[in-house]
Amino acid sequence: MKIIILGAGQVGATLAENLASENHDVTVVDADATLLGDLQERIDIGIVQGYGSHPEVLRKAGADDADILIAVTESDETNMLACKIAYTLFQTPTKIARVRSAEYLTEERLFSQDALSVDLHISPEQLVTDYIHRLIEYPGALQVVDFANGRVRLVGVKAYYGGPLVSRQLMELPQHLPGIDARVAAIYRRGRPIIPEGDTIIEAEDEVFFVAAAEHVPKMMAELRRMDKPVKRVIIAGGGNIGLRLARALEGSSVQVKVVERSRERARHLSEQLTRSTVLWGDAANEDLLTEENIEDCDAFCAVTNDDEANILSAMLAKRLGARKALSLINRLSYVDLVEGGAIDIAISPQQATVSALLAHVRRGDMVRVHSLRRGAAEAIEAVAHGDRKSSKVVGRRLEEIKLPPGTTIGAVVRGEEVLIAHHDTAIEPEDHIILFMVNRKHTREVEKLFQVGFAFI
Repeated sequence: MKIIILGAGQVGATLAENLASENHDVTVVDADATLLGDLQERIDIGIVQGYGSHPEVLRKAGADDADILIAVTESDETNMLACKIAYTLFQTPTKIARVRSAEYLTEERLFSQDALSVDLHISPEQLVTDYIHRLIEYPGALQVVDFANGRVRLVGVKAYYGGPLVSRQLMELPQHLPGIDARVAAIYRRGRPIIPEGDTIIEAEDEVFFVAAAEHVPKMMAELRRMDKPVKRVIIAGGGNIGLRLARALEGSSVQVKVVERSRERARHLSEQLTRSTVLWGDAANEDLLTEENIEDCDAFCAVTNDDEANILSAMLAKRLGARKALSLINRLSYVDLVEGGAIDIAISPQQATVSALLAHVRRGDMVRVHSLRRGAAEAIEAVAHGDRKSSKVVGRRLEEIKLPPGTTIGAVVRGEEVLIAHHDTAIEPEDHIILFMVNRKHTREVEKLFQVGFAFI
């Protein structure tokens, strides 16, 4: 597939690396020659220097026969205009734009073919807000991702000493949870993946990923760790787009929210926009301020400013002063491994969330959802099975008959409104949604081929 990416920033670069590794024909456009040169040294891609919304630049990038245009520059206006030009001049089949401003996102009609010709718009701020909200909903989880419109969830937790299932074989799970169906999709022990079998024993400190219907997630978590108390008090450091969205989302629950914002004018704006949250004008890295606001009673401290260093420092300080959990937004992926699991409980990457959303619309086969996990090394996918036994490698077959790539497991099958946790004798029917986990994303193309009609067994 021929793909043009506008923007060589962190999102564009990460996306280019993902797609080039899957043997797509990728061209990256950016006005910064240094960024392009650094990127081309690392991966096999084409580059074009220039402004992505200029027709001649798009023409040089190969827009005449491109399959997909993905506009992820820092400018919403450039991204949307590039999609319009690609459609008008080059009839590019699929146009995707990253759009951050809420002022555009509230006007859905802008993105129709008759208007801006944007087939899909991605809002990183909303993706991150939803992700943090799920982590607050399930205290103790390291990662929570949705499939099948929220009916199925993949959850990552760290197994603790004293968990009922810790030091036991996975085959004993049904005895502990009669009537609750769940499947362990992968286990990471000291950073290395283990493909779970019935006789696999979970050890304390293992990072366990399991799939379950949304309503069964809390009971499954209780098998692996001590259940944390529900989150009642949250402090949000940073009142930007993400901070405002998160505060609004939490206001709909019984959570007590405080937002700390350094800008006086922005703080005033937040106080006008929020109805149940307390807005504080000040520095979230100020020890006196945090102490005055009883940080020791805070269940979750969420640092979501646009400054990585400020987020890391304020989250570390909050944790030291007694916050139960500290979450930090970190744009530089190189920082994530340095801080997560130490003083900071969870590091959140907006780039990884954005790339995950984009990949679902680039992959061959009918991929509905793609979630990058463990800094992009692993993936969870929701794919739709089409065709019949003659035209499909999966339809009409039991799971034990499907030849999955190494390190790939099927966690659940969603059939209409019904969630079926995967077992060896589960048979796939047409239009089933299949939830898969891959410990190594290099096998993505093989999974794609499984769900392409026309690759039937001979």
